[in-house]
Amino acid sequence: MPEKESMPKRRVGAADRMRALQQDIMEFILDQGLAPGDPMPTEFELVEELGVGRNTVREALKVLQSMGIVEVRHGYGMFVGRKNLEALAMGLEFHARMSLQGRGDEALEVVEVRQALESALIGSAMDAMTSEDHVALEACIRGMEESAEDGALNAEHDHEFHRLLFAPLDNDLLANLLEVFWSVYGRIREQVGQSIPMARQNARAHREVLEAVTHGEKERAAILLTSHFDALRDVLRNSAG
Repeated sequence: MPEKESMPKRRVGAADRMRALQQDIMEFILDQGLAPGDPMPTEFELVEELGVGRNTVREALKVLQSMGIVEVRHGYGMFVGRKNLEALAMGLEFHARMSLQGRGDEALEVVEVRQALESALIGSAMDAMTSEDHVALEACIRGMEESAEDGALNAEHDHEFHRLLFAPLDNDLLANLLEVFWSVYGRIREQVGQSIPMARQNARAHREVLEAVTHGEKERAAILLTSHFDALRDVLRNSAG
């Protein structure tokens, strides 16, 4: 009886091996019970624990550093990274702005995701707001309206208004995500430009949102935030490519 030919083993590519090693390092950090800011095991310890070469470990650590999982402090060593979405922001911004050379799909997606987050969470944020929060939001609106009279879009007050809207939720991850989307959104808006009418329209839109918030009109506030990004979406569609 002829011997059966052995099935060839599936070859695992270098990229797959590197991803597996990165996962192993993350699992090792978790197994050690380390917390953000804690010192990391040394390269030698990782080499011994994982059974791979030092250069391979270094390459994996570089990738984990770019992801914010590992933090390198020169002169001090390696530490478990703290929550940081900077790499995510940079990647989103780059691809969103690059997409404006074509159809602008990625830029539109960024706008849509931010829109979905804000409109979905505004009701919960309103429940947690105090009268002091309303006063702070009003100050932002006035700053935007004063700038709009001169035809200027006050990005600082715009940014602060949206931050204050959701600050009462006291959700660090949400705050960080909104900062990521704001950073990308702001650069997109700079690139496509905004006219004087758009600055005034932007201030009016924020005023309407605030009125709905202060009157406890959750559904209206959500609808207004949903439509809040329509002007920029139209500009993106008209300017892309």
